[in-house]
Amino acid sequence: MSFQRRRFLQILSCAFGSSFILPQNELATSAQVPAQPASPAPSAKPAAKQEGGAEMEKVAGIGGLFFRAHDPVALGNWYLQHLGIALTPKSEGGTVWQQEAGPTVFSPFPETTRYFGDPQKVWMANFRVHDLDKMVAQLRSAGIEVKDPESYPNIGRFARLHDPEGNPIELWQPS
Repeated sequence: MSFQRRRFLQILSCAFGSSFILPQNELATSAQVPAQPASPAPSAKPAAKQEGGAEMEKVAGIGGLFFRAHDPVALGNWYLQHLGIALTPKSEGGTVWQQEAGPTVFSPFPETTRYFGDPQKVWMANFRVHDLDKMVAQLRSAGIEVKDPESYPNIGRFARLHDPEGNPIELWQPS
């Protein structure tokens, strides 16, 4: 296993339940089905102190993933059809994708990494799944090439694929 993969997996194993929190503006509030309140992730270290002794404010979670696409409509529909990720609502009353709470890794990689495959691709999305075998079978039955899952003790199982524009995707079934 490469050093980068090992480091990534170490970070995963240390990550604790981050929450996905949407801004509570009028559209988001009207579009959401009431959900359980999110709780902040437990801090591994005491809060960082800034000059003057005040605690540093930290982000609460990832509020969205935005990226360029050659054909945004077609690519958005692919994510909806094959991974179940709802697109941004175009009108009031539409629902947004509600991510389940769980660990979220935020890890910059060196520009020269081969972890994502194509060096022209500058990001990779990792999606948590409940049943990796079922998801892989579903994608393969739709004609999507998915690499065979790999297992890592105490971390989980991973499988890789690419969206129609070649962006790398990793599916993760946590242990």
